[in-house]
Amino acid sequence: MRAIVIDDSRAMRGIIKRILKGMDFEISEACDGEQALKVLGEIGTPDVAMVDWNMPVMNGLQFITAVRKNSAFDAMRIVMVTTEVEMTQVESALIAGANEYVMKPFTEEIMREKLEMLGFGKAA
Repeated sequence: MRAIVIDDSRAMRGIIKRILKGMDFEISEACDGEQALKVLGEIGTPDVAMVDWNMPVMNGLQFITAVRKNSAFDAMRIVMVTTEVEMTQVESALIAGANEYVMKPFTEEIMREKLEMLGFGKAA
């Protein structure tokens, strides 16, 4: 399984990567949506993208909107991982094409549960 972790915080990318590695994912990373699009162009479509909302250059919502316009990424699952907690923002992310939404701070158990709900790892 392959994943891309997109977050402008190196520390947060490290936390998410550790969880994903524990679930046997191969991981690529990017610090914003624009860089993530370049990485996707190089590596192809990963199984899942873990996307922060608030990033410079191209934010997470803009990234989701961009990849959902490209049918090459239809199979990629997207999990928005963010501090944005307003229900209108959750709704905006899901409408744009996110498959799941994880609010920071999160526990490893919550992250694993969300990924398992998407079919990765053990059944919940």
